[in-house]
Amino acid sequence: MLRTQFEEELDKLNNQFYAMGNEVLGQINKTVRAFITHDRELAKEIIEADAKINEFELKLEQKSLEIIALQQPVSADLRTVITVLKATSDLERMGDHAVSIAEATIRMKGEVRILSVEAEINKMGRQVRQLVESVLELYLHKGDSDQAYDIAAKDELVNQYFEQIRELATEEIKKDPDLIVTGRDYFQVISYLERIGDYAKNICEWVVYLNTGKITEL
Repeated sequence: MLRTQFEEELDKLNNQFYAMGNEVLGQINKTVRAFITHDRELAKEIIEADAKINEFELKLEQKSLEIIALQQPVSADLRTVITVLKATSDLERMGDHAVSIAEATIRMKGEVRILSVEAEINKMGRQVRQLVESVLELYLHKGDSDQAYDIAAKDELVNQYFEQIRELATEEIKKDPDLIVTGRDYFQVISYLERIGDYAKNICEWVVYLNTGKITEL
């Protein structure tokens, strides 16, 4: 294969990855909105749409392995393919957690809600969305390692929300033990959001690998 044709194949791979990322970002946005507004119909749509993300993952994996097997890329080209292969898995897991939040939305029908906690979960969801969006832009614009480090550091804000919301929910449950079931679901939802942040940080690590060839824990 000519170099120009090979570069076109890599461009297609990168574009497909970015398209998958936008699909996942949309799922995160919708699932937080569904949870906060108690929209069970939207939650069902999110669960159904997960099949599209899984399809993206399958196609990207197949294309990546095909390029490795047939073209035997080396150096930066090989790192590009490996980065897509690994980061695709992180995106798929984000999508899985978005589905888990949607399932919690459906499961919580009829439960008493704690509005102060849900307001903070909404803020946490916004922070997670911003983090994922920044990661996708970093990848799209071929950001450098310094940018990857800066974006990965923002995951700490997600972790702070996690701790604050857990403490707030715990205090509310102490006041009213009947809220323990509701609290259980809140704890699960913020755990899912926290994990999405971790997977976004993982992609930053793969961007560092893409630039340097070194696997680094951020």
